Amino acid sequence: MTVVANSIKAVIAEFDTPADLMHAAERVRDGGFLKFDCHSPFPIHGMDKAMGLKRSPVGYIVGAAALCGFIGISGFIYWVSAVDYPMVISGKPFFSFQAFVPVAFAVTVLTSAITATFSMLAINKLPQLFHPLFESKNFRRFSDDGFFVSIDAKDPKFDAVRTGEFLKSIGGKNIEVIEVKE
Repeated sequence: MTVVANSIKAVIAEFDTPADLMHAAERVRDGGFLKFDCHSPFPIHGMDKAMGLKRSPVGYIVGAAALCGFIGISGFIYWVSAVDYPMVISGKPFFSFQAFVPVAFAVTVLTSAITATFSMLAINKLPQLFHPLFESKNFRRFSDDGFFVSIDAKDPKFDAVRTGEFLKSIGGKNIEVIEVKE
């Protein structure tokens, strides 16, 4: 006989307007919660500040990758044209960098684009084919006309009852505890 246990994964609350969601994000942040997220059918300007999120490291990662790509392709071009297969063409020096600027630029942009894509996916932990919030029938409206705050059970301050009461006290409606059968 196997026993199926329910495991609490999160508590969610619905809010009426984007302004209510923004205010709720500030209150949740000020309440000391660290692992929470806000869900909206469209981007809300200033939400990252309201949630207390740090600047994304993607720009720094892409900048470093662009620099590495440029140095790498420049070194490769130099090695091919001046060391491995030097040819005098129209009296120019072996490494005439002006001819290779378009190639170096293209490789730098390509390296940056690929790095931006994969670093963004890795930082956002994507692709994620399942999330516990998908168990909620109410949450299905977030991509249409719903505004939700979810607080993850992994948060140090998380207690299902107290967290639900807190969300209700800041104006949350349809408070729901998300449980997943394990």
